[in-house]
Amino acid sequence: MSAKGNAQAIYQGRGNPALKDYYPAWVDNLADDVVLEGTLLDGTVQGAKAVRSIVVAIRSLYERQEHRFAGNYGDNGFLEEYVAQVRGEPIGCVVLVFRNAAGKAQNVVANYRPLSSALLLSRLLREKFAGLPYAEEFGAGES
Repeated sequence: MSAKGNAQAIYQGRGNPALKDYYPAWVDNLADDVVLEGTLLDGTVQGAKAVRSIVVAIRSLYERQEHRFAGNYGDNGFLEEYVAQVRGEPIGCVVLVFRNAAGKAQNVVANYRPLSSALLLSRLLREKFAGLPYAEEFGAGES
């Protein structure tokens, strides 16, 4: 059954009240050559300044964001899952952060759903970063 049926997709739900004040500390602990990849990008973006600015921009576009889970994953990983809203549309995200030997975020993978909301967010980021080298990595999305 599709999400448009009677079943409610996780991205349409709410966050964990215990994580109400959660802040992704990994954003402040990025390796200089950190790599970001995921649903919103056609390629990758590298560099702490670029990755941090993208994460901050994404958070600024949300009308609400509620985390459902945040915690360690394996020996060098960190996982967070959240639901949010952008331009009135629900969106969900799973973020996987891989840390290097120094404990800094080396690789960040962010996967969004549903596709329509991911395309919208990607288009908004392309517009926001117009003129910067990595702007073209974001899709044009739906208008």
